[in-house]
Amino acid sequence: MRLFKLNSNISKKNCYRHKISYSKIMYKDDLLKGKTIIVTGGGTGLGKSMSLRFSELGANVVITSRKLDILSETAKELQAQTGNPVMAAQADVRKPFENEDVLKLAIERFGQVDVLVNNAAGNFISPTERLSYRAFDTVVDIVLKGTYNFTLAAGKYWIENKIPGIVLNTVTTYATTGTAYVVPSAISKAGVVNLTKSLAAEWGKYGIRLNAIAPGPFPTKGAWQRLLPDPKFEKMLLNRIPLKRPGEHIELANLAAFLVSDFSGYITGDVITIDGGETVGTAGEFNWLDAIKPEEWDIYEKIVRGKE
Repeated sequence: MRLFKLNSNISKKNCYRHKISYSKIMYKDDLLKGKTIIVTGGGTGLGKSMSLRFSELGANVVITSRKLDILSETAKELQAQTGNPVMAAQADVRKPFENEDVLKLAIERFGQVDVLVNNAAGNFISPTERLSYRAFDTVVDIVLKGTYNFTLAAGKYWIENKIPGIVLNTVTTYATTGTAYVVPSAISKAGVVNLTKSLAAEWGKYGIRLNAIAPGPFPTKGAWQRLLPDPKFEKMLLNRIPLKRPGEHIELANLAAFLVSDFSGYITGDVITIDGGETVGTAGEFNWLDAIKPEEWDIYEKIVRGKE
């Protein structure tokens, strides 16, 4: 598709801004050894990338979504790459009992579950007045209800068995600000942020930690097709970002690996933004002056000095 060819061109155009080599391993290979991690929406996109990183670092990984064929294919692929076990378990996060079944299957195979990564999501652009009630509910049910359904199931299990579990939620940068044209997602992710902070306060006494990652633009085939259906949208989006590029999956995956590891043991109730500066780049009152050319600044400097 043309959209993804454009993605590639933009990345190459701005590659001089980003010279980090990912051939070097950031963490020790056994960082997550012995941990069992469930990743919802783990068959594709960012969920797949995080699952791969967790598996590379020694974790037992359980990926879950509604599409068993995709899950099974991904599980085989990741396991072949890392040599560590990756289990596919079909479930619809909107249905609490199916989430509980995934937990049971994971416990039967690996002994216990240590981490839950709530990554399953649904989103698309639309003027809100064009949305049906059903379209609105579809996003809310997956993003907000799906997250609290699985979190509650995991939390009850951890509390009952005195396991200091970890929840990592995938939210968005607009969860705290709101945004137009993806209102169902915005209110759902805002709820997930509040859930993260509220349960961090309530469940801390059990040794359970909850944090969230708020990604900026990270290209994934499914999401970008729905959110950026016109190639010009991507250019407009990336121009807003101070680093002038989208994120690379490994960057988010490495952050996620840290947050589910024991090395982040004193971090809870937090939302970590990883967006190339997009949030701060669009928030300042005078950030639009970035469009001013150097020769124009020479003129404006003379005007300003003349007013002193």
